[in-house]
Amino acid sequence: MRADLAKREPDLLRHWRELDLYRRQRAEFAGRPKFVLHDGPPYANGVIHIGHAVNKVLKDIIVKSRTLSGFDAPYVPGWDCHGLPIEQMVEKKLGKVGVKVGAREFRAACRAFATEQVAHQSTDFQRLGVLGDWENPYLTMDFRAEADIVRALAKIVANGHLYRGSKPVYWCIDCGSALAEAEVEYEDRDSLAIDVRFPVANPEALLARLRHVEGHEGKGPLSVVIWTTTPWTLPANQAVALNPGFEYVLAQVETDRGQERLLVTEPLLKDSLARWQVDTYQVIAYGLGADLEGLALRHPFHDREVPIILGDHVTTEAGTGAVHTAPAHGQEDYVVGSRYGLPVDNPVGPDGKFLPDTPLFAGLHVFAANERVIDVLKAHGMLLRVARLTHSYPHCWRHKTPI
Repeated sequence: MRADLAKREPDLLRHWRELDLYRRQRAEFAGRPKFVLHDGPPYANGVIHIGHAVNKVLKDIIVKSRTLSGFDAPYVPGWDCHGLPIEQMVEKKLGKVGVKVGAREFRAACRAFATEQVAHQSTDFQRLGVLGDWENPYLTMDFRAEADIVRALAKIVANGHLYRGSKPVYWCIDCGSALAEAEVEYEDRDSLAIDVRFPVANPEALLARLRHVEGHEGKGPLSVVIWTTTPWTLPANQAVALNPGFEYVLAQVETDRGQERLLVTEPLLKDSLARWQVDTYQVIAYGLGADLEGLALRHPFHDREVPIILGDHVTTEAGTGAVHTAPAHGQEDYVVGSRYGLPVDNPVGPDGKFLPDTPLFAGLHVFAANERVIDVLKAHGMLLRVARLTHSYPHCWRHKTPI
């Protein structure tokens, strides 16, 4: 390196330590205006990389520039010591908790591993020339910090801001854990896309809300058609969502079931007919999605009714303009379902298998259940079309497996 930095930098850092430069700065600048940089901590797992270096060097530049500008600018480094990456590293050595090692021993091993990583990273950060209170870092696993978290949570509870509820989260079966948005990657996946009939429970009630084409009464069963690439979510269906501002059409068609009337949004009618391989049709009625709210449909294979609800998340990008809604299996479904008070019925366990009391699909892995759902739909005469589709699907960033 130019100017022999590889040799001179360690000497300079040693000189700073001998001067106890950080402490002397704190004493000299005490009483001056404060500048505190709250450092989002790195994860205590593995050696530092270029991302760590850029992050810490930029923050160090900010703190030192504030110090040179006359501020009292202390810098307290910290580490995030909890979470899955540490647990995975310990699992590789000891095995899964509850199987090959007890929970108490496993937690102690995780704490020891994190402590070791903190020491390594601290040495590396100091070698970069970052000045701070390295002898007294903050650690999320510090018992005092954990106790403070409990105290803060107790205040939240005492003020009535905490309640018990359910919401869908990204879940990795391999991790056995929920995933944050930042831990989700989207990859192309080959899926079974299906069009499914939801029979109208009271056809006369629906027909009364539509504007009819004169001279075309129509005949045959009446259904709202949904399109989905996740057949395994249908057992948890609680509603069908329409867009309140979309125009929907009731089309008279002939399918393998004979004459029937199917409801889809007008912009997607021709695409839907092509997908169903229906060549001839007749539009017999029109209506806004908003006019159909609250009408009852029959679940395609469970003996219960589900309502038509309204949501702005329904688009004309693909499908039929009628969206199968399972509040337990999607954030948008959950939000719109909460407005209507729909049940958050999750029949799937943390291992990715349907729970033992789930009718028709007990014990099946969700992805293996896709074929079974299709078979059940066929048996009930509710499957309109099935096709293979390559589309973007969320995957775990660690295991690269679908979630």
